[in-house]
Amino acid sequence: MNSQALQISDRSLASLKQPAINTLTQVQPHGAILVLKEPDMTVLQISRNVSKLFGRPAEDLVGKPLEDILDSYQADLFLRALAADNLDLMNPAKVWVRRQGDDYGVFDAIVHRSADGFLVLELEPALMQENIPFLGFYHLAKVSINQLEAGAKLNQFFQMIVEEVRKVTGFDRVMLYRFDQDGHGEVMAEDKIADLESYMGLHFPESDIPAPARKMFVSNWIRTIPDATAEPVDLYPEVNPVTNRPTDLIQSILRSPYPCHLKYLENMGVGSSLTISLMKDQKLWGLIACHHRTPRQIPYELRKACEFLGRMIFSEIANREEEADTNYRMQLSQTQALLIDAMSREDSFIDALVQGDPNLLDLAKASGAAICFNGRWTTLGLTPNEEELTYLAQWLSNNVSEDVYYTDSLPRIYFEAERFKDIASGLLAIPISKRSFILWFRPEVIQTVNWGGDPNNAYHFEGTQDDPQLCPRQSFALWKETVQLKSLPWQPVEIRSVLEFRKAVVNIVLRQAEELALLAQDLERSNAELKKFAYVASHDLQEPLNQVANYVQLLEMRYDDALDDDAKDFINFAVDGVGLMQTLIDDVLAYSKVDVKGIECALTNVEESLTQAIANLRGRIAETQATVTYDKMPTMVADGTQLMQLFQNLIGNAIKFRRADVAPQIHIGVERTEESWRFSVKDNGIGLDPQFGDRIFVIFQRLHTRDEYPGSGMGLAICKKIVECHRGQIWVESALGEGANFCFTLPVGGLDASHANRWKTQNYLFSGR
Repeated sequence: MNSQALQISDRSLASLKQPAINTLTQVQPHGAILVLKEPDMTVLQISRNVSKLFGRPAEDLVGKPLEDILDSYQADLFLRALAADNLDLMNPAKVWVRRQGDDYGVFDAIVHRSADGFLVLELEPALMQENIPFLGFYHLAKVSINQLEAGAKLNQFFQMIVEEVRKVTGFDRVMLYRFDQDGHGEVMAEDKIADLESYMGLHFPESDIPAPARKMFVSNWIRTIPDATAEPVDLYPEVNPVTNRPTDLIQSILRSPYPCHLKYLENMGVGSSLTISLMKDQKLWGLIACHHRTPRQIPYELRKACEFLGRMIFSEIANREEEADTNYRMQLSQTQALLIDAMSREDSFIDALVQGDPNLLDLAKASGAAICFNGRWTTLGLTPNEEELTYLAQWLSNNVSEDVYYTDSLPRIYFEAERFKDIASGLLAIPISKRSFILWFRPEVIQTVNWGGDPNNAYHFEGTQDDPQLCPRQSFALWKETVQLKSLPWQPVEIRSVLEFRKAVVNIVLRQAEELALLAQDLERSNAELKKFAYVASHDLQEPLNQVANYVQLLEMRYDDALDDDAKDFINFAVDGVGLMQTLIDDVLAYSKVDVKGIECALTNVEESLTQAIANLRGRIAETQATVTYDKMPTMVADGTQLMQLFQNLIGNAIKFRRADVAPQIHIGVERTEESWRFSVKDNGIGLDPQFGDRIFVIFQRLHTRDEYPGSGMGLAICKKIVECHRGQIWVESALGEGANFCFTLPVGGLDASHANRWKTQNYLFSGR
């Protein structure tokens, strides 16, 4: 049936691709399996091929004690050996199985306890009558290891491994196969007969060795299939009579493989195989795969020698990789230490990361890096633009909760990243806070991967809808794939390094935040003291100044006739000076009273504040024949007194800076925006040069002399402070000779809720409510 026409449900597909190996109970026919019940060693199950191997039908042996199969002496030795905690110590053992009368067959016996608690005895016809002598085995391993230790580079090391294993086993092809981070395998070394096509450098998809098979390779380090075409045999009975379930044979060396795997070997032209697990840090690092075109049976002792060889050799590989990792880790640690030291010395930790040598790029071998802190971006090297970085940070905030995030294919996860794949296909990120990140980038590296067959069609389905069968690909010919949207992968040592670095950054940021908080407290205390000083000084100066003014004026009135014109001028100068000083003191006093804490917010009719300001200025308005108009004012949460002072200062300025012989025309407008009220005080006065638009709001800054326009130079500074204390903004739109339009905004909701509530509570307290 065409696989295209076979509709497989997701559940069936998963079960086919991830078969439950522990339920496979068929046995490879070159040996026999006995499932025994302890302690009486009764045969619960036995493979049906015992009729051929033992000359006795399975039905006759089930329920019999072990000594009915072995002679009583061997059965007794076997029972005593079982007392050991580690059954591997007795593997393998030569046993003599009784066939007919005094006819015995010699078998290699391997025993283990299954996961469900039964003793599994596996018997293979002995290919060698004697065990391999220990010294011979030792020399075999030693010669191989000595040759391997002489190799300088890892690839040479891999090649020597496969050559040595092939020399020992005599297989047609031996490959060293390494798994990558995605689970795919790559042939790192190969030794073969000349007739076979080379698989060197080819990749094989992760699905070729599914998760259950990998789990089996972790627990069972050596696996052999002497004849991939042999017909498997069943156990008798099929299920364990004690549990009424199949006995778990996952650790069995005779268990028949998954049918799909046998088909895989057949399509590959393999008649027999031997697989040795290569483990690192309790994980499957790779495999040594031995293939032969025809059936080939390897004695158990030799298989164990290969396993031992693999362990010894691979420990050297692990040491070399660990050494390379250690050197790189030390290099990164040194970079990390220098950066942390620089951060601790700089006022801004960001400057230390981007301006020094080494810098942030050196910590992860990245081509670009970016820091988002307090809503601001600082970049180094090649990075996406700031807008793209902001979107990326938002995506990270919403989707990443780990302390470190990394990918070598960002565009496949975050699709917008395809726009900047040339500089950021790889991303390594650590959060400093919810919205602050440090990011490293690597560019896209287009690669060509050589696969052993089309990985996109590694399997197809045959059979019927009720009985679907998973079938491997039939061709393992070279299939090239161009990989895009991927960068070079981040190494585990780099990921660990930035994770450690994150702790240091967070600690420094917290420490600097604490220092800033202390500084803010000191500043607040200092401001309070200055305010108190300004208030006391200005208040206490009022009285002596008034006395000076009064006595000078009294002197002028009483002794006017005795004074000449110069003396009268001097007295006038003194009176003017005192008046100016009083104005200055009044403004300083007003300025010192304006701050956030001094504002008493309440629901305020702005028009009342405005009309009060106009009323206060009625003398000057009448004197200059000024016309003041205004729009309908809103009601909002604000300090009415401060608003009155704000309008009074702005309208007073509009009158003061009028054009000669032109009556002031002043209009106060207001409009609602989305979040604030926008007020304007527009006049037809002399205007000002736009370049001084900011300067006029600075305290004591004047654009004209006092002779031209009297005043202390604090009026607009007070206006600015009032607006800012209400969380608004103030600016001027003007040109010389074209009047001025002073604009300011006030939030629709007044101050934020915490301030508003706080002051409202205070007002209630003061008002006795």
